Amino acid sequence: MEKVIELKGIVKTFGSVLANDHIDFTLQSGEIHSLLGENGAGKSSLMNVLAGVYQPDGGEIYFKGERVDIPSPRHSIDMGIGMIHQHFKLVEAHTVLENMLAGMSKGLLSRKKTYKKQVIELSQKYGLDIDPDSIIEDLSVAQKQRVEILKVLFRGATILILDEPTAVLTPQETEKLFTIIDNLKKNDHAIVFISHKLDEVLAISDRITVLRNGKNVATLENDNLDTSILISNMVGKTLDLAIDRPTKLGENKILEVKDLSVLRPDGAFGLKDVSFDLYDGEVLGVAGLAGSGQKELCEAIAGLQEKLTGTIIFKGDDITGSTPRQIIKKGISMSFVPEDRLGMGLVASMDLVDNVLLKAYLKQPGVFVNRKEARFEAEKLVEKLSIDTPSVDISVSKLSGGNIQKVLLGREIELQPELIITAYPARGLDIGSAYKIYDLLNEQKQNGNGIIFIGEDLDVLLQISDRIMVMCNGEVTGIVDPEKATKEDIGYMMVGRKIEGVIAND
Repeated sequence: MEKVIELKGIVKTFGSVLANDHIDFTLQSGEIHSLLGENGAGKSSLMNVLAGVYQPDGGEIYFKGERVDIPSPRHSIDMGIGMIHQHFKLVEAHTVLENMLAGMSKGLLSRKKTYKKQVIELSQKYGLDIDPDSIIEDLSVAQKQRVEILKVLFRGATILILDEPTAVLTPQETEKLFTIIDNLKKNDHAIVFISHKLDEVLAISDRITVLRNGKNVATLENDNLDTSILISNMVGKTLDLAIDRPTKLGENKILEVKDLSVLRPDGAFGLKDVSFDLYDGEVLGVAGLAGSGQKELCEAIAGLQEKLTGTIIFKGDDITGSTPRQIIKKGISMSFVPEDRLGMGLVASMDLVDNVLLKAYLKQPGVFVNRKEARFEAEKLVEKLSIDTPSVDISVSKLSGGNIQKVLLGREIELQPELIITAYPARGLDIGSAYKIYDLLNEQKQNGNGIIFIGEDLDVLLQISDRIMVMCNGEVTGIVDPEKATKEDIGYMMVGRKIEGVIAND
């Protein structure tokens, strides 16, 4: 196979942070080369150098044997390098074809039929199954991703960089994507596959490069590898990936939600007739594609949604339509860890002490705020959760995403709630930190607290949950027993299908 890309000794710094420390990386035509590493290991920085987004501070780039500079994304595209980001860059109101042609000017009107024919041929050749006349906003997440792949192929890409491509896909959609990637490989395209899902990396890769602390620690042929080998390279030690699931403790209902409906600002239903119960000492997992009503569900229970119908009963007390402050005044102990860490959970410009005070001050007596107590709590959080920060006086905006999540979840747990609502609590965390979060949640479960755990990793949901509620388009398609259901069952339910034989007992 021809060596199409060779990165030699790439160095990239951001201030005092050394993101890439003399990294070597090669990519061959007709291969799928996975890039693996914990959050902050340098994966995205390295690929952004290849995509022309960043300029390296040292090292050399070779394209098909010739040394090159890639001063901009346009130069990268002209070389045939296409990067498909985790967050799509599509104009929702335009058609697929219009998105394909965006930025092109020469002969656009006269050659539109020719371009459309080319798009159809590419779609058929690689099994993308995309209609060029479809409006983007009408497409599913998986279809939008295929449009992004089609877009870079249409612009001549022979090297594709896929950044966390399966993060929001069902197992069935992931299988379809892997078929497309295999078709690209068979046509001599070179693919860089970035993912944190170890089983998928092992399933799709020819070679795997592992980064740790900005360095290339190993490039492995995918021959008889297993997850333990990958983990030991990623973190420098062996970790047990089994998540403990303590026995469900209680039989008392903490939360009863009946026929809950929520209207979005555009008038559409965010939730429609959602009903479920949560018991003390139980983890209720919530699975669903992005935008299936998870956000509205969290906010409705936490008192952040106004346009709702139905009832929400917390330990016998009707809190339907109550504000967060009214809920607190009723003596209800509830902690909400939102999906948007900095938008809703923490104030980015404030330091750790003041972010702890945001919740703690309501419990302090008198009219004056005691920052000394909040500082003690902040320092305790830093030590307990191994939060990487030079000081509790630094603004949270300067912390990594994983450390921000630790601050948020740790603060909420320290309030000793009876109900924890958490959305994607391990998103952006390295493996060790993620499992620390799972342990903290299990501690709360064993204390008799109820937990609503909204997640995107079905493997984690199946391991940590006592029951899993599956949502599609704002409705509940079933509440399943994780001992009976498979990832495939849940994947089908996430797109609206009912599955017999996996429903959990209430």
